[in-house]
Amino acid sequence: MNQEEILNQIKQKIGSGLNKVSQIGSDEVYLEVEAQSFKPLCLFLHRTFSSPVMAFFACDERKTQGHFELYCTFVNQADKTWYFVQMQLSGENAEFDTIANDIYSANLFEREMKEQFGVDPIGNPDARRLALHDEVWPQGSFPLRKDFKGLEGKTYADYIFDKVEGEGIFEVPVGPVHAGIIGPGHFHFSAAGEPIINLEIRLGYSHRGVEKLMEGKTSAEALVFSERVAGDSAVAHSWAFCQAVEKICGTKVPPRALYIRSICLELERLYNHASTIGGIALDVGFSFPAALATIIKENVQVAAEQLCGSRFLRGSIKLGGVGFEMDASKELVLKVLAEKTVKDLADLKSMLFGSVAFLDRVETTGTLWKKTAEDLGVVGLVARSSGLSIDFRDKTFPYQDFGFKVIKEQTGDVLARLKSRFKEMEESLRLIKEMLAHLPQGEIISAVAQKIGFSLGVVEGWRGPVLYWIKLEHDHRLERAKIVDPSFHNWPSLGYSVIGDIIPDFPVCNKSFDLAYAGNDL
Repeated sequence: MNQEEILNQIKQKIGSGLNKVSQIGSDEVYLEVEAQSFKPLCLFLHRTFSSPVMAFFACDERKTQGHFELYCTFVNQADKTWYFVQMQLSGENAEFDTIANDIYSANLFEREMKEQFGVDPIGNPDARRLALHDEVWPQGSFPLRKDFKGLEGKTYADYIFDKVEGEGIFEVPVGPVHAGIIGPGHFHFSAAGEPIINLEIRLGYSHRGVEKLMEGKTSAEALVFSERVAGDSAVAHSWAFCQAVEKICGTKVPPRALYIRSICLELERLYNHASTIGGIALDVGFSFPAALATIIKENVQVAAEQLCGSRFLRGSIKLGGVGFEMDASKELVLKVLAEKTVKDLADLKSMLFGSVAFLDRVETTGTLWKKTAEDLGVVGLVARSSGLSIDFRDKTFPYQDFGFKVIKEQTGDVLARLKSRFKEMEESLRLIKEMLAHLPQGEIISAVAQKIGFSLGVVEGWRGPVLYWIKLEHDHRLERAKIVDPSFHNWPSLGYSVIGDIIPDFPVCNKSFDLAYAGNDL
């Protein structure tokens, strides 16, 4: 169905409950509805597009308009059009009927809104907090409200983990402090003998209040924050932020800058996938390929520093374009890197896939079935490794000009995610070579006008789609920033993938997902 047909069906289904339809560009449709039509329309879009809830967030408009605004976001994968179901909630009685009982992917967003805004999803099956832990954050303090002035009250509570009971059941708590150099997260295992029968994951320990910190910042100041939301995804996050601002301001980014941005995004994908592959090898005690993977990662990061002065590619993305020119010497750096990495990748694959002992550890371990991935609303590489075809690069410039291939595996286990990373690295190397060979001439940055409005930026990072919904007010300052890292969608699926495995297999399973703590916690 095209956009017009979809809107006609919506009007027929919702009728007088649909107050307003507005559009931003060709890919954002906003559907303002009455409260009684909110849930039916969300369910309709979810089923029509087979789309999870991609974002679900609130804006505090009480001071100017006397209400909260809620936005629930779905995407039509066929044409990459985004549909926002928009509803107003009274500032005095901020509650709505949950949609999480029907659409699981709404659950974490609803819990987040309740703790950050005090907007209550009535009937949500899990009322526990995510980032503002009950033990340290008093009840009744909602930091994303505009009138928040600091912690109030002294009423605290304990977090209650799901309890599995029965003969022979024992619990194994792991974290949030870990032996390795990783982020903080608590993993609460219930096991019957060796097999895991339940895993509950508690995060939020690296919550920094990023969305609150970005309020009131100019777009240039907020760009610096976006690069640091998840340090290993500086390009994806900063590009998604810039894309949202550029859409609001009507900025046309030069084609040359878009090519350079894409090259940087693929370099980010390369060094992170290399790091993950090395981590998988190390978690099963296979140190030699782990060392080679570290060398591959180091080579990419050295090249990144030669390009823009940062091993993590910070500063490479600027509002309106990019922060460095791709001259002949830098093109040579990338060509030499690509040639060496192709050879090193072949050697790494030979080591790993030539070892029966290694394959025995990763094949059928940590399986996330396709149906489970669909039901949970999983995105990115994890989804594609379970047979779902979802990648936001396939119809975007300049990827569409180079026969971009969506990498997909079917088995959903650690081995499938490992294969996906190798294939994505090979595709990234091909794309970098193609983009360098066809790099257009011209400017690398455009002026960004100061306008007000709101819009969405979406970039397919190495973990999956990074979303930034930005609302700009006067003086180019942020009124609201909603950030969704793919890890927020995918963390719950890790708990399902390990059921039936043994606890010693958890580290390699966890590493094969390689999700962000900081990007999730915000």
